[in-house]
Amino acid sequence: MGVIEEGARKSGVLWLSLDRPRLAWHVWHDGAIYLVTGGGEQELPRLTESDRVQVTLRSKDNGVRLITFEASVEVVDQAGAPEVVAALAKERLNAVDGAGLTERWAARSQVVRLTPREPAP
Repeated sequence: MGVIEEGARKSGVLWLSLDRPRLAWHVWHDGAIYLVTGGGEQELPRLTESDRVQVTLRSKDNGVRLITFEASVEVVDQAGAPEVVAALAKERLNAVDGAGLTERWAARSQVVRLTPREPAP
């Protein structure tokens, strides 16, 4: 397991470099980071219009930066990724509409996959 996977699995939050550094909750699933934005969830301006973003993972133990890397950004078809949506719903804390959460996401939010990019040689 690499540093990115380990860091993403151990901590449920990360930082994205967008209009300013933005804290976001996420899940690690199948080699990528997934998160939800919009529709009453975390607002991550311009993320879905970007093709890549800078991600910073910090240690859950002491908050020290573990790694910063570039990731490809892709909006996910929620209907075609039920296992991802289920993993995200399981990790979503304090949702006001727990029973209708995934329906709200389907109607008003976007699920985004962040795939770590290989550094240029």
